[in-house]
Amino acid sequence: MENGTSLIGLDFSPELNLARYLQNIRKFPLLTQDEEYQLAVQYKKTGDKDIAYHLITSHLRLVVKVVSQYKGYGLPLSEMISEGNIGLIYAIDRFEPDKGFRFSTYALWWIKAAVQKYILNSWSLVKLGTTAAQKKLFFNLRKIKNQLNLTDDRELSAQILQDIANSLDVSVQEVTDMNTRLKAHDGSLNATVDNGDGDGTAEWLDFIYDTKPNQEERLAYRETLNYRRKLFNQAITVLNPREKDILYQRRLADENATLEDLSRIYHISKERVRQIELNSIRKISKAIETMQ
Repeated sequence: MENGTSLIGLDFSPELNLARYLQNIRKFPLLTQDEEYQLAVQYKKTGDKDIAYHLITSHLRLVVKVVSQYKGYGLPLSEMISEGNIGLIYAIDRFEPDKGFRFSTYALWWIKAAVQKYILNSWSLVKLGTTAAQKKLFFNLRKIKNQLNLTDDRELSAQILQDIANSLDVSVQEVTDMNTRLKAHDGSLNATVDNGDGDGTAEWLDFIYDTKPNQEERLAYRETLNYRRKLFNQAITVLNPREKDILYQRRLADENATLEDLSRIYHISKERVRQIELNSIRKISKAIETMQ
């Protein structure tokens, strides 16, 4: 179905007055089971957008009811309603009325899937719910904690962690990790915080340690690297052409040659190639020692 949101004639911009929207959708009549079935059958045959409009608008209150279950995630209700309505539109296109189910029963899955996907994508910058088990844990851990009256941020006991893990068929470590993630919601690095020295406030970004080397360290590194390169270029002159070539082919080339490759080139044994390689390294090391 193309441009599905235009079928319900609603604007889900941030400026939308949610109360007015909730009032408006009450104007759309609910359908009886027979009316719903007849419309669904007609839409299946014709794809008529006017029919889809009646099916969608009669179930907009179902979307709001589903979204009300996810108020605790701190996301805009209007955005979640918008996503739920998109799930409702998907359900219209895929509903099979002849299977005997009410459309609301079928649409409920699509609405929840759309809302939950939006929450998982929006709740944190760190991706959550990448597996079915993690997704189930994300949406049920808060509910279980509320049922156990664990509404604060205290650590869960080992027994509670084990009970939750057993009830959701996940590991204790997965419960621990998810509980930590839910307690530590993402925050802006530009949020202000008291710096503790009486000078006012600073941003969290100011307290992040920069692990990159500073200008002096980079300069010292370059000077050290250049010095070592100069020593090596001087020391390698103690090798004869064959030793230089074997050392280069074995240690310095982009694709290192094998002992067998070099043994065929120089008509010597692989063991002899290895000996020349090691002796060349010793010669260079000794030459560098004398130059320092």
